Amino acid sequence: MAVETRSAHPTLLWPGVARIFGDSYQDKPEYWRSIFQEKGSTKHLEITSAQSYYGLAPEKGEGASIQYDQAREGAKYTHQNKTYALGYIVTREELEDNQYEQVSRARASELARSMRATKETVAANVLNRAFNSSYLGGDGVVLCSTAHPTALGSTQSNRLAVDADLSEASIEDAVKLIVNFKNDRGIRVQIMPRQLVVPVNEMFNATRYVNSTLRPGVGNNDINAINSMNVLPEGIMVYPYLTDDDAWFITTDQKDGLFLFNRRDVDFDKDEDFGTENARAKSTMRFVPSWDDFRSIVGSMGA
Repeated sequence: MAVETRSAHPTLLWPGVARIFGDSYQDKPEYWRSIFQEKGSTKHLEITSAQSYYGLAPEKGEGASIQYDQAREGAKYTHQNKTYALGYIVTREELEDNQYEQVSRARASELARSMRATKETVAANVLNRAFNSSYLGGDGVVLCSTAHPTALGSTQSNRLAVDADLSEASIEDAVKLIVNFKNDRGIRVQIMPRQLVVPVNEMFNATRYVNSTLRPGVGNNDINAINSMNVLPEGIMVYPYLTDDDAWFITTDQKDGLFLFNRRDVDFDKDEDFGTENARAKSTMRFVPSWDDFRSIVGSMGA
């Protein structure tokens, strides 16, 4: 009677392959974590809504009644989790010819690389589409806009009035926008800049504008105010997944505005097909990066 042994199947090799996948997925820091706040998700759709609270207190005359204000619900934002998946198949013959282990371990590592790059690319697209009118937020405008509507019927801006290339002056203008942010009822909210986010093309210019002791590119000894005041406490993030060589951003300490709902962590699984005797490996994940409070970022698409 024929005896089926473990050596006839690739099962014994899977634990090592799964470990290689896990090690490879975690081998480098993830860029998106510097920009987006990770949040757990338990639903297909996650809905957030802006809240408009109270305005300034009016002066109360002697004996006069107190005026009462009312909180209101603002724009609603819908965030839909999506599934991303990729896999590979190897034949039983690769196992029998003693090539399967080496080749499949490399494939596991590369599959992990693909999953990481996918998550980075999808997350970065929130910024890559920040000026694209095809991608509107719950308030009806793009992420970086000069006309975010407020409860008072006015608008606020998290985009330079005239888009400008990265420079000392444009960074200062963006910082002023941040420091002057108000809530929906016109009250200053004391939000501060956090980090300059630039594409690879601007990495050297950004370093000069932010880190030099004296003003860059001028023939005098004025101090570099951006550096001296520590305006950007988390410095510069060079974001290689940005697709526009001119676009740049400054994130703020309003961290709730940019987030990534994580419905299911990346995983690695395997099985063997009875009919073909092929071994199959796959990786899947569910998530959605998104935004609701525009005050979490200021941007310019360049001149």
